[in-house]
Amino acid sequence: MAEFMHGDTIVYYEIQGEGKPIFIIHGWGMDHKIMSGCLEPVFAKKDNLFKRIYIDIPGMGQSKAGREIKTSDDILKILIATIDFLLPKQDFLLIGESYGGYLARGLVRHLFSRVLGLILICPLIYPGNRAGRVVPLTVLEKDDAFLCTLSQEERQSFEYLNVILTKKVWDRFKEDIYGALLSQNSYFLNEVLDGNFSFNVDELNEFFSKPCLILTGKQDTEVGYIDQFELLKNYTGATYIALNRAGHNLQIEQPEMFSKIIDTWLDDNLQEFFI
Repeated sequence: MAEFMHGDTIVYYEIQGEGKPIFIIHGWGMDHKIMSGCLEPVFAKKDNLFKRIYIDIPGMGQSKAGREIKTSDDILKILIATIDFLLPKQDFLLIGESYGGYLARGLVRHLFSRVLGLILICPLIYPGNRAGRVVPLTVLEKDDAFLCTLSQEERQSFEYLNVILTKKVWDRFKEDIYGALLSQNSYFLNEVLDGNFSFNVDELNEFFSKPCLILTGKQDTEVGYIDQFELLKNYTGATYIALNRAGHNLQIEQPEMFSKIIDTWLDDNLQEFFI
């Protein structure tokens, strides 16, 4: 648990394990727990192979956004500075979830030669509220008796975009996500930060042929699963998976499948990462 300061911006980060570094970026309005909660069980048996660096994006979680942070371009500059501070001249892997997947692609564009591999989890393609080819909310499983035990605030937060509404999923939601929702800086997210880049993040000078995993949910109401398939044109080394019975929080709705997919992908590419 530590902080990196850049001007009046403070980036909170946590590091787990040793080995090949992985820089991990959460989604809009969340904090690092949404990532560490689902990924640490995967890395438990790989603790000596990968050093996981979990950050809170400036203005989210325990990180502070300085006066200069107003756009995704500004966020990207801070992330690059954080990487250069923590991993000077080192190659690394990237994991980005939702808005973090948008930022991760910005890092690929700017640090192309240093990125050894990329995992995109429900990655944002078009900034904005449910932009692109998204699907309407369709609840696939619901435990009404359990939902009645939640407070109104808890239930509204849980039902907003989850498609599996059971106690098992709620327990993960409460552990990994709900705290970040309660502590969001709404003014910064809604009035200050413009989520768009000033450039086309998916316009690369050359194909990214290194290992890449694009993991989406077929019932994802926030970013969908169709637009992400277009990433295969530039990310030529990518595996694309669309999980059924999974929305934008697929990692808590299909935790066993999520863990197995991430674990298998890492194992399949170990040789390339450790050349």
